[in-house]
Amino acid sequence: MTNQHLDCRAAAADAGLTDSRLEELSQVARATADLGGSVLMQHYGQLVSIQQKARAGDLVTDADLAAEKAVLTGLAEATPDIPVLAEESGAQGDVSGLCWCVDPLDGTTNFAHGYPFFATSIGLLWRGLPILGAVAVPFLQEVFWCCPVTGAFLNDQRIQVSQCSSLEDSLLVTGFAYDRRERSDNNYAEFCRLTHRTRGVRRGGAAAVDLAYVAAGRLDGYWERGLSPWDLAAGAALVVTAGGEVSDYKAASYDVASGRILATGPALHTALQRELDDVEPLSEQLYAS
Repeated sequence: MTNQHLDCRAAAADAGLTDSRLEELSQVARATADLGGSVLMQHYGQLVSIQQKARAGDLVTDADLAAEKAVLTGLAEATPDIPVLAEESGAQGDVSGLCWCVDPLDGTTNFAHGYPFFATSIGLLWRGLPILGAVAVPFLQEVFWCCPVTGAFLNDQRIQVSQCSSLEDSLLVTGFAYDRRERSDNNYAEFCRLTHRTRGVRRGGAAAVDLAYVAAGRLDGYWERGLSPWDLAAGAALVVTAGGEVSDYKAASYDVASGRILATGPALHTALQRELDDVEPLSEQLYAS
């Protein structure tokens, strides 16, 4: 595909998905994300196990595992022909073409601390390009979902991105990668610069929710690096379907495997991209331990 920015409808056409099939799959995503969120709430505030993965700060809990099991069972029953790439269990089948991309608990650190900003995220990818998906934020009883045919929704209400065109008037959100302590390429400088250039920059701690909020116009833009495909698949589709733009930092072709994302309403994309392009990294002495 040659589009500069992500085009979910074009990705769906390239995958050979009909409108009726897209509508069916969007409801599968919505239902299974909601199911995963329900499982998370059963564990919220009463975790039995919290473990650290290979990277410092990257946690997994019994809630992650239980939610993923429920989601994978639901997807297998509804769409046995579509492989799945899941955060905890990895790839099941050939995920190089059409596949589900599952994050059973996005915002695990928040969840483990009882901070209610977390989600179950399920996106449909075609060769690394998001097509549709759903993000369930169970503590707030909100499910954001989208389909290229019908649009983007919060529960049953249509949503759209903000029309903010000025950085000075914008409210942005970002995050920091798990390896931020080891790499100078860590988003600290961008955070400082844009905090001064905007009304504020939030750090939610759950990429899928951040993207859902951009899709709903609650936030005007989002950028981050060091992410995984399951962090981005559903949320990127939500933003595009809600009328926004998604690209990499250079406004070039988008692929979830890059780990980087720039997502905004259409009027803000160029301004934010140019601002990010001008940032010089902070001296490592400023944050070295």
